[in-house]
Amino acid sequence: MKVIHHVADVEAAPEQLWSALTEAGLLASWWSTRVDSPVAAVGAVTHWTFAGDFNPVMEVVELAAPSRLTWRCTGGHEPWADNTFVFELVPLDDGRTRLRFTQNYAVELSDDAYGTYNFNWGYYLESLRLLCTTGTGKPFQPEP
Repeated sequence: MKVIHHVADVEAAPEQLWSALTEAGLLASWWSTRVDSPVAAVGAVTHWTFAGDFNPVMEVVELAAPSRLTWRCTGGHEPWADNTFVFELVPLDDGRTRLRFTQNYAVELSDDAYGTYNFNWGYYLESLRLLCTTGTGKPFQPEP
């Protein structure tokens, strides 16, 4: 099984990153502007709208504020079916937070598919970092 893994040190407190990962208004500020998300709780399901066949539905399967969040894809994009997405937040001594992101694939995909998803996650994790450090992310903006 292949894994995508990213690590970034962010000049923000873990609580700030946590809010961006768990609050609907902030989720819409870094991944996709069209998101339907309830209050974060284990079992909560978030619907994301992007385009075409990429509209992932994520269920919260682990919620340990403010250090670990795990989603499982339950629909909306077949290549991600049953994948888990883990966000780990570790406070650093200098006031920054280490963000560790891991996507664990349930099925093998082509190297090109992994490369595309890896590239896109890099972009959106940078969007998350920008949101937390400048107040403005670069989320996808679906057609109305």
